[in-house]
Amino acid sequence: MRIRTITAATSLGATGQLAGLDATARFLGDARDRYTAAGYEVQTVRAATPPYAEYASDPASAAMTEVLAEADRLARRHEMHLGIGPAIVGDERDERFPEWAADLLRGTRRISLCVSVASADLGVHRRSARTAAEAMAAISRVSADGEANFRFAAAALVPPGTPFFPVGWCGEPESFSLGLETAALLWEVFSRLEAQEEAVRALQWCLNEMLAPITEVAREIARETGWRYLGLDVSPAPSVEASIGRAIEALTGAPFGDPGTLAGCAAVTDALRRLEIETCGYSGLMLPVLEDTVLARRAAEHRYGVSDLLLYSSVCGTGLDLVPLPGDTAPGVLAGLIEDVAALATRYGKPLAARLLPIPGAAVGDEVRIDNPHLTAGVVIDPAS
Repeated sequence: MRIRTITAATSLGATGQLAGLDATARFLGDARDRYTAAGYEVQTVRAATPPYAEYASDPASAAMTEVLAEADRLARRHEMHLGIGPAIVGDERDERFPEWAADLLRGTRRISLCVSVASADLGVHRRSARTAAEAMAAISRVSADGEANFRFAAAALVPPGTPFFPVGWCGEPESFSLGLETAALLWEVFSRLEAQEEAVRALQWCLNEMLAPITEVAREIARETGWRYLGLDVSPAPSVEASIGRAIEALTGAPFGDPGTLAGCAAVTDALRRLEIETCGYSGLMLPVLEDTVLARRAAEHRYGVSDLLLYSSVCGTGLDLVPLPGDTAPGVLAGLIEDVAALATRYGKPLAARLLPIPGAAVGDEVRIDNPHLTAGVVIDPAS
């Protein structure tokens, strides 16, 4: 088990007003040291601002673009990542945004952002979903492998304090949360027990025991610094070394995507939601296709498709994540997928997101190899599958 991220609130202002980001970097460095001293591996530290749309009167202005460029340089210097949250929060069609977002991600290395595509009062934001889709198409052309969309997503009902990027954002100053990488732990528990109900109960007990010390360190940091601790996002994030797909297969006894997969996903999510610790963010099951070797392999074997991932999202999360699509996928098709995710989020009152990866020049079935150490090889998936 690793701590995937310690994410803390920060603020950005006009050019030169980056003191808040610098203070957050110091807090994150100290927090990382505390967890390292306690014996935990911390993969990343991240700073999250309020929604960019709320503090940037003209988001695409030259002045704000320079602020973000300087913030990115500062983030690189402190070896942290920076999430500026939703750049669009209402249901808006913004024709300037796609190219601006592509230029921002082309010129930075540590910044992530998103577009809000659903809300409790308006439901699905169809205009902003179209804007997000056009942005994904533009961002896919930043590099030959489409990698830049790793740092962009369409977010539906994602709450403040969510530690995972690119959808993370903060709602109050001097607050922090943690995200975990526990896929290997799930596999270890499930591989030892054959009965599914027993395995899920064992997982719940094991997580309560193992996460209590992590929570206690966070509470100590909060008491000593005055920063508010928001909780753990207990989503069992996978990695190229630790597969959540492998864990689900150990639970169900069948390849991921075969009958029983939906029930397995629901069982894990139920266990996560019954934990006796403070939770935040998604706190559901993550199924990022290109971040998980087993999920990528099962997609190549045509055991599941995009429609199946949407079905699984109805009982877990986080939506459609790191799904490789043909490079010529029309913005209208991307918008449709985003709207489907937003509809699920509003129907079930849960946070979901769409992080789609159109691969330039690639067709359905082509091999995908993206130049990113956090991503595995896979194949391009038919968006209509």
